[in-house]
Amino acid sequence: MRLDEKKQIVEELHRKFEKSKIVIITDYKGLNVEDVSSLRRKLRDANVEYKVVKNTLLVLASKDTDVSVIHDYFKGPSAVALSYDDPVAPAKVLTEFAKSNPKLEIKVGALSGRLLDLDALNALSALPPREVLLGQVLGAMNAVPAGFVQVLSQVIRQMINVLQAIRDQKDAA
Repeated sequence: MRLDEKKQIVEELHRKFEKSKIVIITDYKGLNVEDVSSLRRKLRDANVEYKVVKNTLLVLASKDTDVSVIHDYFKGPSAVALSYDDPVAPAKVLTEFAKSNPKLEIKVGALSGRLLDLDALNALSALPPREVLLGQVLGAMNAVPAGFVQVLSQVIRQMINVLQAIRDQKDAA
């Protein structure tokens, strides 16, 4: 590979690292072509990019980005999974794939400049999808005003019942 090609790859990866929400490093050693193709297909369906790049280029591309916290892990055969919108999706796909294919090793991840070890990535993969989390937040936000309206209407109902009881007492007297 020529020097200008390497520079172009580093610049492209640097831009991708800057706009990615999460980057996860995997070791794909031992996977056959069919398994890697299946993994790529699953990641593509989840809008995750999966690239195999030389470690020296990854180290250069990660400089001055949030991904620089994991540059020490760019050793051995490395592939990076990048997600630009949903940080849960790549963690979920990779951990599920690693369960059925133990040859795939998830090394480490970077999320907003923080290092994520394997336990943190497993915890992240256990989260529900973004849409479900947003629905839960919206449900909680709707529950507060609805509860407030119920409390206010209950006070008014009780006041009407008291007034009705007083009216009934006066009619009886």
